[in-house]
Amino acid sequence: MSGQGPSDEVAARLAELAAVPVLLVASDYDGTLAPIVCHPDQARPERETSVAIRALAALAHTHVAVISGRALNDLARLADFPGEVHLVGSHGTEFDPDLSGTLSERHVMRRKRLREDLARIAAQEHGLFIEEKPVSIALHYRGVPPEIAERALGEVERGPARREGIFVRHGKKVIELSVMRTSKGRALETIRRRVGATAALVLGDDLTDEEAFATLSGADVGIKVGDGDTMARYRVGDSSDVARLLARLAELRTAWLEGARAVAIEKHSILSDQRSVAVVTPDARITWLCLPRLDSPALFAEMVGGPAAGRFTIGPCDGRAPLGQKYVENSMVLRTDWDGIAVHDFLDCSRERPRQRAGRSDLIRIVEGCGRVRVEFAPRLDFGRSPTRLSHHPSGVVVEGAFDPIVLRAPSVAWEIEEEGRHQTARADIELRGDPLVFDLRYGTASMTNARLLGRTRMDVTVEHWARWTAGLELPRVEPGLVARSALALRALCYGPSGAIAAAATTSLPEHLGGVRNWDYRYCWLRDGALAAAALVKLGSQSEALQFLDWVLRVVESCASPASLRPLYGLDGEFVAPDADIGELGGYRGSRPVRVGNSAAQQVQIDVFGPIVDLVYELLVREAPLSSRHWRLVQAMADAVETRWQDPDQGIWELRLPARHHVHSRTMCWVTLDRAVKVSRLLLERERPEWEALRDRIGADVLENGWSPRSLAFTTAYGFDDIDAAALAVGLSGLVDPSDSRFVRTVEAVERELLRGPVVYRYRFDDGLPGTEGAFLLCASWLVDAYLSIGRKADALALFHELTALAGPTGLLPEQYDPQRGVALGNLPQAYSHVGIIENAIRLSSGRPAAL
Repeated sequence: MSGQGPSDEVAARLAELAAVPVLLVASDYDGTLAPIVCHPDQARPERETSVAIRALAALAHTHVAVISGRALNDLARLADFPGEVHLVGSHGTEFDPDLSGTLSERHVMRRKRLREDLARIAAQEHGLFIEEKPVSIALHYRGVPPEIAERALGEVERGPARREGIFVRHGKKVIELSVMRTSKGRALETIRRRVGATAALVLGDDLTDEEAFATLSGADVGIKVGDGDTMARYRVGDSSDVARLLARLAELRTAWLEGARAVAIEKHSILSDQRSVAVVTPDARITWLCLPRLDSPALFAEMVGGPAAGRFTIGPCDGRAPLGQKYVENSMVLRTDWDGIAVHDFLDCSRERPRQRAGRSDLIRIVEGCGRVRVEFAPRLDFGRSPTRLSHHPSGVVVEGAFDPIVLRAPSVAWEIEEEGRHQTARADIELRGDPLVFDLRYGTASMTNARLLGRTRMDVTVEHWARWTAGLELPRVEPGLVARSALALRALCYGPSGAIAAAATTSLPEHLGGVRNWDYRYCWLRDGALAAAALVKLGSQSEALQFLDWVLRVVESCASPASLRPLYGLDGEFVAPDADIGELGGYRGSRPVRVGNSAAQQVQIDVFGPIVDLVYELLVREAPLSSRHWRLVQAMADAVETRWQDPDQGIWELRLPARHHVHSRTMCWVTLDRAVKVSRLLLERERPEWEALRDRIGADVLENGWSPRSLAFTTAYGFDDIDAAALAVGLSGLVDPSDSRFVRTVEAVERELLRGPVVYRYRFDDGLPGTEGAFLLCASWLVDAYLSIGRKADALALFHELTALAGPTGLLPEQYDPQRGVALGNLPQAYSHVGIIENAIRLSSGRPAAL
């Protein structure tokens, strides 16, 4: 097949290799990556080969090794491959460039004598020459007539080759005598273990490569280059064919890692027990789950790292697509259907209340129907950074070495535990005959005893847990179904043991595909949490808000002063570490890095006080059981504003720029005092003239400095003309009347500069980060509210319906949307986005002007 691309059969195997979790590409050098030439010192890889090798070596979860008969230093000099490529010389013996320096005196003397003998033989005929290697001497006879070659070989084989401790290896036009046993097969196995390869592609043209081919099994692929008997299953013609083959593999591997077949972000669904959140694909593949908390290290992280990062899959053995997926009633129990087979997934809520169960979670998967299904249980400890070992138990599978006990109970399943790189995976093919099959993944206990309640009963109780709560909501006339699902998404983000509310359930789903704007949102932002709680209060559920305020009170009490509040905290109120990269994960559709922690925790964001006091006010007007503790919280927020309102900050968008006097931040300082005055009147029947005076002073400051005569709008910050959707807060908060021409012009500026299709960008100026981002769904909701405020109800309804069309099949929304590519972006489910939907629907249903 010389001069052609890979055959159909080889191409199909390349496609399969491109999709394995961890790939190893191992190749010989001479005759494979580089063409055979008369003199070994002139053997260089073809340019296309070098490009493909470099491309493969740069990919995540992809390793390249060159295992050659050459001396390692010689190989490194000629190949000139990047440091990511593993080079092994001397037929698999030489991993270390200084191997010859480690030889014993006996080996050194044997090698010296070999050199003398082979040099003498080579000197007898022109064209014969020797090649010195750290543990061997080779005699090349490529350039001499057959009769001379035969005579030289005979002399070698009758003489030095017969000595004790000498190992003979024949290659193409070369005989090599070594003082140590060598094996490319052993070298391949060593590298495979080092990199944790799931499968290997091995290419070679020489007799010595048969040792590597002999080790292949399972998904491995061996390809012989050129003629001759071989143990490899496939064959190509020459090194040019190898170049094309590797180039094609690099393309396929890149496409797979970048997620050409990745599930669209909005098409995922979630499960929750108010301690953690699992993310599920439309084909019932669990690709994200952090335990014991939703901000803990992931046990399954395929969503941002590919299959090698962990997954839990159930589906028909024939691989057919599901018919559909939906939630059971208004619950967080998810049903996925195939023809004749159904899977119900849920995080168990049938035991104690969430606030009493920190550290324990049960993921239940119930499979029903008739047919053959395949199950893969591939947990990966700490995002796959720690080797994960499994062991058999009479009732299931035990995850070994975890900090907390983890077991999978499935007593009737015959598991096969297989090696998958440095991890292990449990697999089973099961024939369903009508009876339900229950998989119970238990975190926090090693007990395999049967649960008190049957799996179906636990599911029914869990459905009731969520549906009963949803039935108590006061849903609006507009989009009541989507509002109910948005409320459920917000409640799923409520961390029951503490009352914190996470901004989202995932980390590092990108704001730009292939870019670096990938952030960890699994923490509690004071602003986001207050807005989420307020949205639920407006739907008639107050418990989440009261628990959230209890959490805020504990955080405030732990601070040196309320003015030193950070923008975000961990779910138990602890400090959040700065951004850290998980280099082992390739990212969603190749968007790297995958991050944990969030450096925004070190920023100054003085807008955070306003939403907290506004939440207290919303509770108060709905006659919630507030106490003096809540009043003291209001006082603390007002005191913090008095201390800090004149400070520049990074603002709501957490810009990686020098601090500015942001219009939104100053407006939220105004909100803090405005609502604090109202709370004082309602709760204590007391006027606070000093707060009123400061409120008015801040308001006047915003009106004087936040308005841009050049842009004819309130802009992003004092002294800047850039349009920013957050400036809509000036009117939505009540700082100015919505009929004020300055607010109307700001709405028009946002519409003109930032509205694209169904979404609104936050801003379009350089924010100090590389790349671009999608449009922000919450900003579109703000514009809906703004349209309502200025009397443009038809425009508000039209934009709202366009916005709701972006929700996924099960009603979830991420953070952003790219209107040019038509793809959802950002973490899921995003509290902000669901807050916006709820607020819009309430206001559209009531017909009242929008207000913060």
